[in-house]
Amino acid sequence: MQTVLFLFPQLNLSAPKEEPYRIIKEENQEGKGENKNRLKEKRNRLSLLLQKAESREIFIPFSNKPEKANAPLEEPSKWGESLDRLLAHKSGLGLFRAFLQSEYSEENIEFWMACEDYKKTKTPAKLASKAKKIYSDFIATDAPKEVNIDFHTKEVTKKNIVQPTLYCFDLAQRKVHMLMEKDSYPRFLKSELYKDLLKQTQVENHGYRRRSQSFTSTGLLQTQAEFTVWL
Repeated sequence: MQTVLFLFPQLNLSAPKEEPYRIIKEENQEGKGENKNRLKEKRNRLSLLLQKAESREIFIPFSNKPEKANAPLEEPSKWGESLDRLLAHKSGLGLFRAFLQSEYSEENIEFWMACEDYKKTKTPAKLASKAKKIYSDFIATDAPKEVNIDFHTKEVTKKNIVQPTLYCFDLAQRKVHMLMEKDSYPRFLKSELYKDLLKQTQVENHGYRRRSQSFTSTGLLQTQAEFTVWL
């Protein structure tokens, strides 16, 4: 008995894929590569600015809780809730200071940071020396970084440092905080610097969610390292 064998060339699985499919795939890969390059350039630009701002200062966050390195980059969106929320985050504080430096008005945030550092002082000898330096740098008449506070607040602070305590700058610090909250902070939220960071964060969070479905977070950790973020 003879067996008849029918051949169908169009069903040959070993044949190469059609050329149009290969071309479309290559074009898609090129487009994705361009998008990745643009995102990387923006990340690098923001990273350089953060590094420049953070390289010369000591951060004193309110919370001692460590930030999770493998969490989505959601924090910048919360900086718009309040000035305290912004200042409590190390990178938020660094970015805010960079913004104030660009406006040549960083004396307020530097005074606020100096007060936060002062309140962590443990020995009376250091307390006295630090109090004198903060007063001469930020409060005394014609101080090199004189902050804009009223005469009454200056006089109260001057009397407080005669016998310094951890709280002798509290009144002046509250006044400066109010100034930043009413003036500098709203401008920061409207700045291109902050808006660019929010856009980039949204892109990275979207990528995080997609990658998390495939159980990989390497790309996100690399992104966080590029931002210096979250230190």
